Formats: sequence, C-alpha cells, structure tokens
Amino acid sequence: MTLPSIPHVDIESLAHFDRILAAGAVSMEGWRVQSVDLSGRTAELLGLNPMGSLFLGCALEDKAEAWIRDGGGLVFPTIPSLPFDAYRGTLYDAEELYAGLENGYDATPDARIYAWSRQHDEKGDTSRTLAAALHDHAIADALTELPDDRPWIGVMGGHGVARASTAYRSAVLLGRTLARAGHTVVTGGGPGAMEAANLGASLSGYDDSVVDTALPTLAAVPSFQPSVAAWAAAGLGVRREFPGDGGVSIPTWFYGHEPPNVFASSIAKYFSNAQREDVLLNRARGGILYLPGAAGTVQEIFQAVTPNYYGDPATQVPLILIGIEHWTITLPVWPLLQALASKSPMPIHLVDTIEEAAALVS
Repeated sequence: MTLPSIPHVDIESLAHFDRILAAGAVSMEGWRVQSVDLSGRTAELLGLNPMGSLFLGCALEDKAEAWIRDGGGLVFPTIPSLPFDAYRGTLYDAEELYAGLENGYDATPDARIYAWSRQHDEKGDTSRTLAAALHDHAIADALTELPDDRPWIGVMGGHGVARASTAYRSAVLLGRTLARAGHTVVTGGGPGAMEAANLGASLSGYDDSVVDTALPTLAAVPSFQPSVAAWAAAGLGVRREFPGDGGVSIPTWFYGHEPPNVFASSIAKYFSNAQREDVLLNRARGGILYLPGAAGTVQEIFQAVTPNYYGDPATQVPLILIGIEHWTITLPVWPLLQALASKSPMPIHLVDTIEEAAALVS
C-alpha cells in the first residue's frame, strides 16, 4: 500500500504564517517553518494540529513548543552565540553582509562570520561543523527557490583582476551581453572578474555609456587590498547610483580573505567550498565561461570537466575558455582538455573574445 504524500509548505516569515491561518488552516502537517518569531502566536499554534510539522530555529513560547513536540512535531532550537542564523530562509544580499561598513569591514556580518569560522576551525569544534552544515543546507534550500525560467550562465575568472584593467572592463561587457541576451549571470561571488560579470549584468538595463560612468568610480579603488571597506564602499556607491539585477553569486567563507562583491542581487554564501563549487557548477546548466584566472579557476574547469567526461549529451554543459594565449601558454589547460575530449566527446570551446564566447551560449 502506498501512502499519500503530504505536500510541504515552507513558511519563512510571520506574514506568510498569518496568511495561511487566515485561509483556514487547521493542521500543520507538512509545514516547514524556518527562523520565524512565533512568540506572539501561541494561541494560534495551540489551535492547530502539530502532527508532521517541522520548526527550525523559531522563537516559541514554552507552551507552544511543548504542544508541538507532544503532538508529533519536530522542533530544532536556535543555536546560541552564532553571528549568523543557521536556519535562515532566504539568501543574502550586499546590504546585509556589509551592514555597519561605515565602522570598518571588521564590524560587518561578513567579517564577523568569517572570524567565527576561522576561530572554530582552529579549535576543531564539532558544534561549529553542525552549525555550518545547517546554515549551508538552508542556503541550498533558498537557492532552489530562485527563478530558473532563464538559462543560468556561469562566469568564472581570477579574483585579482583590477578594476582599472582592460580585463575587468571585458568581463563587465561579457556580463552585460549575457544579461541582455536573457541569461541569468552566476559567478563565484568574489572580486575581480567575478565582480565585473555581476556588475555588467546589473548595468544591462542602462545605456551603454553607463559603463564609462561607473568604471572610473570603481577604478579609484582598484582592489580589495589593502582596504576591503574602501573597496566595498565604492561598489555600494555605484550600486546605489545604478540599481539593477546583477544576477546570482555563490561565494564562500572558506576563502574569506576574498570579500563578496556587492553587485549580485542574490548572494548564496556557503561555509563549505566543496558544496559551493558543486552547487555553482550544477546550476549553470546553460554553459560556463572561463575568463583568465589561476589555481581557483583551473580547479573549477576540471570540476566541470569530470561530469562532462563521464556524462552524455543530455547532461553535459558547454565549457568555454576565453583567452587563447592564457589557456594554451600561460596555463596550458586547453591541450589537456583536448586530449580528454578525444576519448569522450564533450562540448569544449576555446575563443579569444567575449563576443565569440557569448555567441556560443546565445
């Protein structure tokens, strides 16, 4: 006998909770309530059957919590002394991660979370592992809720590309071209080429001349070194002047010395770099473009090559390397890719311009 499946209802705000109550709910079966303050809704909770419900990090009065537990629901309590919400129901944005930047980068949530992760890594604290895993699970869940009606195109590249450089401008134009073609731009979320691609996407709705207005402002602070605060503040200033959809970024606190860029509209920041890399590459089903980079970009190339090599045309993703000299001489990745492709055909391309690259995923 097959039991009927219970549809899940994800509740991530008090307003959503109230709407469901107003619609006449009598049971909480299938509810997954994440990080909602329900301390003022005890009477309402006591009027609902809690069997089959799940509460993650919610604020509950003792009476309501006992009712849920005794009635067959599960309650995962908040974890104390964390600089982040392990059960958050949404992705980050630049305003949240850089809140308090006027007091210096060290005062921001992004910096405090990184410091926490470093401190607990050094201690080998298992509670840190649990909290980080719960957080990354919540981020992965929130990421699945983003619209996927437009193809997601990954743009990878070096974090050291300076804002004043020709390479940075090229990455801006690439992001703009992809967004204008109806793609969602997704990057690793850091500085350099990744920031440029998200910036380009955010400027895609403006006249072409806006690029020449924005870039000099950013070029005045060419790198996040020596001051993350000055670098981020310059970016936030441009973002406020030219708001737009910058696509998605998937950075990590594993590389916490690389701060997240401010131009992505949705930021899925992970603790686990391995999980972050896997999610990033799996979501970019429309193709992945690789601008010149170093070890991190090379790693990302071969992480994508492995499933392509063993996959079939239905699962393979086009991999496009931009910069013939870089990928054949500076870092000769291309010859190895060709050798692999001769044994298991897979869609790989080497081009020299962003126009050629964009044409391959249009």
